[in-house]
Amino acid sequence: MKRIGKPLLLVCLGVLLAFPLFSLTYYTMVRTSTPLFCASCHEIQPAYNAWRTSSHTNNSRGVVADCMDCHLPAPHDTYDFFFAKTMHGIKDVVAHFTEDQTRYDHALNRARAARDIKNDQCLKCHRNLLYLPRKQGGMLAHRQVLYPRPGYEKRCTDCHQNLVHVQRPYYRYLPCDSTGG
Repeated sequence: MKRIGKPLLLVCLGVLLAFPLFSLTYYTMVRTSTPLFCASCHEIQPAYNAWRTSSHTNNSRGVVADCMDCHLPAPHDTYDFFFAKTMHGIKDVVAHFTEDQTRYDHALNRARAARDIKNDQCLKCHRNLLYLPRKQGGMLAHRQVLYPRPGYEKRCTDCHQNLVHVQRPYYRYLPCDSTGG
């Protein structure tokens, strides 16, 4: 009985410690994964306001792509998702407390973010890129992204850099077939 007692005690202790730790981690991840949480930093407010007036929030289908959809890997890639979320959070907190906020360069940070967004992050939502009626140029451009030639990578943000974080006084709905979008 002694041989089973100590391992059983260690397993029970591990479960008792791991469950609250996991729950707290999950709760924290969920609470910090909303656009409102992102906007709680004043540096992010302009990006949040621009997102609110973009087609990624206001569109004819009612689909909303929030911060995590574009700036983080898909959640089913659990390790990559948690790692990227943690690194983004640490980077933002360090920048918040160490950078001169009067010189915060939104244009530079926007360019960095566009550079860091991988095509897979766009393709999570935009899957049917090769069927664009009356848009042969768009279909050919998307084919270059989906099936790149060796050594030549084209990024979604190369052409679509002004979709989301652009300052607009209000959202003006334009049907997809008149904007190319």
